[in-house]
Amino acid sequence: MSEVLTEIRDGFIIVTINRPEAKNAMTKAAAEGIRAAMEQLDNDKSLNAGIITGAGGTFCSGMDLKGFLRGETPSVKGYGFGGITEKGPEKPLIAAVEGYALAGGLELALACDLCVANVNAKFGIPEVKRSLVAAAGGVIKLQQIVGKRIAMEWALTGDFFTAQRAYEVGFVNRVTEGAALDAAIELATTVAANGPLALKATKKIINESYDWTSEEAWKKQAEITMPVFASKDAQEGSIAFAEKRKPNWQGK
Repeated sequence: MSEVLTEIRDGFIIVTINRPEAKNAMTKAAAEGIRAAMEQLDNDKSLNAGIITGAGGTFCSGMDLKGFLRGETPSVKGYGFGGITEKGPEKPLIAAVEGYALAGGLELALACDLCVANVNAKFGIPEVKRSLVAAAGGVIKLQQIVGKRIAMEWALTGDFFTAQRAYEVGFVNRVTEGAALDAAIELATTVAANGPLALKATKKIINESYDWTSEEAWKKQAEITMPVFASKDAQEGSIAFAEKRKPNWQGK
């Protein structure tokens, strides 16, 4: 049985961690499967976005501890835990969280660009309770989203927090009473309908601009956006708007 399943929809890919009997704990094989799916996302011009979710009502419970004790590292060199925490895809990625997103599971969601969660979902980085550290992005990136004080509280206590609390502090984009995947598909459909070059450029600027100086910000932004404005897709977007039709993107 494959530890990672993929499904292609109109404009996006759904990637499912398929280890429900182990609460989708991350293994080396699963990390490599996710990495392969991310390469497919970036290389397939028909795809503009991706979704990561988990089978069996749980997103991801973190690192597979049995594998850890065997000396296995559930990561991919250069890409990090789950194949995305250090370096994700160029295209937008959405986490669809049911059940628990704990430890590396939370960091997996953190590595995504958007996050949708069922109202009953629970999050947490409980590593300190096991004398470990949330080193797959939790103690580096979390404060960029929720602020230093909240990140400190979650990282130092190791306590779980709800989807509603995650929404309140900006970690989760949408909380749904229905299936998180359904809400993520709705969001991915909206995102994937937009210009592919513009999506990649926008993601790149948002991810990289937080540490740009005021002197270099406009220059760096121009370097990224000028090819987009000069593209055939930019012309197509304007023409399609004037003609009141759906654009035919070429990624050029």
